[in-house]
Amino acid sequence: MIEETKNISRREFLKIAGVAGATIGVGAGLGGLAAACGGAETTTTTAPAATTTTAGPATTTAAPATTTTVGVETGRPVKVGFVDPLTGVLAGFGLAGDYCVSKWKAATADGLVLGDGKNHPFEIQVVDSQSDTNRASQVAADLINNTKVDLVMCAATGDTVNPVADQCEANGMPCLSIDVPVEVYVFQRGGAPDKPFKWTYNLFWGLTEEAAVEVDMFNQVPTNKKIGAVWPNNAPGNAYRQVYGGGTGWPDKSYTYIDSGLYNEPSEDFTQQISLFKKDGCEILQGVMIDPDWTILTKQCAQQGFKPKIMEGIKPTLFPTTMEAIGPLADGQCTVGWFHPTYPFKSSLTGETAQQMCDDFEKTKNMQWQQTIMHYAVFEWAVDVFKRQTNLDDKEEFIKRIQETKMAASLAGPIDFTAPVQWGTSHPTLNCVTTPTYGGQWSLSKGGKYQFDLVIVSNVTSPIVKVQDKMKPVSWAG
Repeated sequence: MIEETKNISRREFLKIAGVAGATIGVGAGLGGLAAACGGAETTTTTAPAATTTTAGPATTTAAPATTTTVGVETGRPVKVGFVDPLTGVLAGFGLAGDYCVSKWKAATADGLVLGDGKNHPFEIQVVDSQSDTNRASQVAADLINNTKVDLVMCAATGDTVNPVADQCEANGMPCLSIDVPVEVYVFQRGGAPDKPFKWTYNLFWGLTEEAAVEVDMFNQVPTNKKIGAVWPNNAPGNAYRQVYGGGTGWPDKSYTYIDSGLYNEPSEDFTQQISLFKKDGCEILQGVMIDPDWTILTKQCAQQGFKPKIMEGIKPTLFPTTMEAIGPLADGQCTVGWFHPTYPFKSSLTGETAQQMCDDFEKTKNMQWQQTIMHYAVFEWAVDVFKRQTNLDDKEEFIKRIQETKMAASLAGPIDFTAPVQWGTSHPTLNCVTTPTYGGQWSLSKGGKYQFDLVIVSNVTSPIVKVQDKMKPVSWAG
């Protein structure tokens, strides 16, 4: 470690990686690395109708995101890149991605009047992280260095967001993200409440809110308060293990965590963990796992006679598709949710309610609504910032406008970056604003359209959300 070549900083390394990504991209032709991998889709939305992309679903009443543009001077195109896990083990998080993008394109089909008074057409390029952290970093570098975007957006857990945000931070590129807990976003990237990032900003709740919801849910079912924890060896797993298992972030000290150690994803055998939990008499099982692993774990628990009263798979229990893959054994599994048709929020772009958006998604995609529809809000946020931007080429100004964001409405609720920065509030760090959370429990549908319904059982952190029922033990049906 004493050689001069070993003293390259992490920031410098990422910049070098960005240049390498750009070099690969040039060799691959227009669109670079992302296009070469078949993961990019570029669409330009311009003022003339002849060059707009296919509009969104016919049921959408997507009005332009600005006032009439008749007689307004046309400005240069705005280029936005969006990194999303459309394939791979995190594809559940990207399931609503193309739906959200189609809505964004429809909302900006006539361009957008920015703070400079000019109407700017929008180009939105979507790239697939393929659920791989290295690829997420590579495609982000390509967007920055080859595509020359004005803004990078990303979504879907620390596995996607963190490497993209790190690449943007290293290259001085504004980045707006959604759907990664505050602690995972901040601490796993080497930040701290008193050590903010400059270029990267996130919209999502933190483990502070999540733990409060989980305690409220767990307390509704009598147990011995022993939690069997299954943590993967990655950014989310390490963060949860440190905050929850370490005892610093779990608010109810009457609960005991039985830590089974870190495991490498994916895995097909959880016998070791199950044996430990049976031995220690755990009546609660919790894990921040990928969907296939949680499905295997649930089925092996049933096969090996371990039937905890509470089952919470922090990632996979977000999705009806995972519950369907597990089948009746999933009846009663719970989750900390962050979007629901009953949310009392509306889109700032179209005025659609959460319920209308979910109904439109089901009609358009022919599947049950997904919580990741809330990813739509990251573009609402971006549009709000762009509309206040007076010089599109001034990235420093863009960061200033982000920090001035104060939106009364979005599909994720109000977004206020002007509130005082204080840990444990809605603005815990300079770079993060939290969104509402609730406790949800999956219940086998009784004659409904889909196999499972997600029922709200706790609103302890978000009273604006309405509770629909009380938490019940896992049924272990089937």
